[in-house]
Amino acid sequence: MQSFLDTVLRYDPKGENLEGGLLGLTKGYFGCVEAQGRGTLHCHMVVWVHGGLNPTQIKERILQDGDLALRDRLIHVLDDTISNFVPPDPGEDVRTEAAMYHPCSVRGPCLDRASGDGLQREREKDLHLLVKACQRHVHTDTCWKYCRDGQPKECRFNLDESNRVPETFFDMDLGELHLRRVDGLVNNYNATIIQALRCNMDIKFVGSGPLAKAILYYITDYITKSQLKVHVAYAALRLAVDRLNTAPVPPADVMERGKRLLQKCAHAMIANQELSGPQVAAYLLGFGDHYTSHCFRGLLWKAFEGHVERQLPSAEC
Repeated sequence: MQSFLDTVLRYDPKGENLEGGLLGLTKGYFGCVEAQGRGTLHCHMVVWVHGGLNPTQIKERILQDGDLALRDRLIHVLDDTISNFVPPDPGEDVRTEAAMYHPCSVRGPCLDRASGDGLQREREKDLHLLVKACQRHVHTDTCWKYCRDGQPKECRFNLDESNRVPETFFDMDLGELHLRRVDGLVNNYNATIIQALRCNMDIKFVGSGPLAKAILYYITDYITKSQLKVHVAYAALRLAVDRLNTAPVPPADVMERGKRLLQKCAHAMIANQELSGPQVAAYLLGFGDHYTSHCFRGLLWKAFEGHVERQLPSAEC
């Protein structure tokens, strides 16, 4: 992750590097590391780019000010940065290590073995195999997790062959930016980043109000999500109940016994956390579960929500 921040994003905390990285001049980032069910670590990261406009500013500049040049430049940059199709295969005669092994298990084309046009074709072959293996979606039972009986099945990841947009366009009526989608089954990726990291990725540009709200909810959900698995929680609760049964508390004192049960359950669930091998290794090596460029201030959500309800009472809430 640190190599990605230093080499790809080229973030400079001192502000001396004004050339920027792959996405432009990075002004800040916040990343949250999560472990999948099998323990594999992955990161969800938000990157702030210098000069980037928020959805409201983009809408005002294009619709109210009539800045069509901004619209065209933005579309050009996004089409150049984000891809969602499997690159063409340069040919069966092109050999690369990604064809002999899984593309994620190799480092890419061998720079010492090929050069010139041969190296370029090998890189094209490598990218083709890498995107095909990592980015092309295959429907499984989890795709229909929230589909009800009798209703048409819709992939909850919004990936479908029919979900295609031929070109990126800005809806002048709604003020929303719609990115092109060449292949409805391929996740968004950046060619340079996926060749460097060699794993699945999903890159998004936050350029519309609905998307900004969805991204905000998604990120907040991941940051605040408990890592406690269901079976670990049940085991912790059982441990708390067993300890309470052996404690010297008079059976008649129901209220005191209830308080102690809640207290022991809370302590047991906090103290018993299930960590995967990669998580333990990361902690031992001194890597935390967050990557941040700035010292972000905490938000006490419950207190904030109560303040809003008191200041702006609403019958709907």
